Amino acid sequence: MKIVIATAVYYPMTNGVSVFSHNLAMGLAQRGHEVLVLCPSQTKKNYVRMEDGVKVQRLRSIDVKIYPDQINNVPPKKQFLGITWPHLFYKKGFKVSVFPNREIKRALDSFKPDVVHVQISDPIGLSVVSYARKKGIPVVTTEHNQPEVLTEPLKLPGVVRKPMNALLYTYFRNRQSKSDFVTMPTKQAIDNLILSSGKEFNVPVAAVSNGVDLSNFRPGKVQKEIYKKYGISEEGLKVLYVGRVDPEKKVGVVIEAFMKARKDLPKKTEMIVVGDGVDRLRLEKLVSEAGLSNEIKFLGRVLPPDLYELYKVGDVFSTASEIETQGIVLIEAAATGLPLIAVNKGAVSEVCLTGKNGHLCEPGNVEEISKAMISILTDTDLRKKYSKGSIEVASEHDFEKTLDRFTNIYNKVING
Repeated sequence: MKIVIATAVYYPMTNGVSVFSHNLAMGLAQRGHEVLVLCPSQTKKNYVRMEDGVKVQRLRSIDVKIYPDQINNVPPKKQFLGITWPHLFYKKGFKVSVFPNREIKRALDSFKPDVVHVQISDPIGLSVVSYARKKGIPVVTTEHNQPEVLTEPLKLPGVVRKPMNALLYTYFRNRQSKSDFVTMPTKQAIDNLILSSGKEFNVPVAAVSNGVDLSNFRPGKVQKEIYKKYGISEEGLKVLYVGRVDPEKKVGVVIEAFMKARKDLPKKTEMIVVGDGVDRLRLEKLVSEAGLSNEIKFLGRVLPPDLYELYKVGDVFSTASEIETQGIVLIEAAATGLPLIAVNKGAVSEVCLTGKNGHLCEPGNVEEISKAMISILTDTDLRKKYSKGSIEVASEHDFEKTLDRFTNIYNKVING
């Protein structure tokens, strides 16, 4: 098949949508399909390049300087008059393609796809859907977000946030109704966005896991040089977090829980934070002022293959994010055999199962997350049980199964 993947974020950016889009494009190409990815340019100029066996067309873009690009490290906040000022602008901002219609028309006319698969309804996604409709090209969309993912970081008062969420739910549903087939990573996400409205939805919808390549994420001994390279002790137990370090990810809640649990945890227990974001410097300062910089370590953005090894360093994976539509990092951690600690919000309950592979806590409940850490890290037998359970759960999210599902869906819409 000739398949177009349209996305607002793509490798080397690091978030769930970019990782999934990259994995999907590479996986389809490795199976012999011809794949064209349409995404914003990181240089702001239009160019085409073969990357990992995939034709990637970077469309003209502009900087959105109020948010970092998720590629380069977030710079330190500036000091002025003895005051640390918050970031208002970033030199290396997020890239957005604003008016891509003409470029997309030329790209689709030249490539002549059998099917287009839209990841996000940014200007690229909307333009691809509109043009595909005119040309009779089948459209598959994957909805990775829920309205709360967009409104949570804004910290709006409830009187504003609730009606805004209601409008976004209506918009999201209407947007997906323009497709020939809709997928979401979990059944919970479908319930929240589509079924909860009680309104008729005439487009086929299916839960298809984002999946992970289980050949990359598996239990095993850590390469010795990894400990030295990242300044991690080979002794003691490790609480691990991997992902963006932005306010909406609530990494601070996990850090608070770890601080609270410390006195009841085995000696030399460390917390390792892998990732970068706008909240990292604040959290580093908080940890430093508490005198815990040797126990809570921030490694910044780490890419494979080192990332695969860092998962093996952990003894338990913990997150307090309330905005996950699935959580690829949770699946990656589970595949590596880590017990999970997460919160019962979004769709993580389909990956983190209390009593099988970890503890699902109440959102924002530092005390409960702290107790979960103590429970798991002080009980070797429980860790072994949850490790086995995590591997079983992760096996259902093998990326090969994800590729099978999408290949079947593409065939279905192509054949009418």
